Amino acid sequence: MWYVINGTDTEDSLERRLSVRAAHVARLQQLQDEGRLLLAGPYPAVDSNDPGPAGFTGSLIVAEFDSLEDAQTWAKADPYVAAGVFASVNIKPFRKVLP
Repeated sequence: MWYVINGTDTEDSLERRLSVRAAHVARLQQLQDEGRLLLAGPYPAVDSNDPGPAGFTGSLIVAEFDSLEDAQTWAKADPYVAAGVFASVNIKPFRKVLP
């Protein structure tokens, strides 16, 4: 089943986010290589693809896992969690309808 993983950044998270971004993206690439990633990306803090020093307010991941527990376990091990980028992470089942 698909799951939405929605991480909300802490204040002033940009430096921490950038310091572990490569490890975070590597985990997403693994999901992609396994055919389990629908989409992923950050929420810019301002209306721009490159928010510069304004940074980001969080991230969205939609990926396939065997269970909610598996999605939670995967999310807890994310480098953004370990580095304190995310203040909170919310995970919900998702049913893809379109496209």
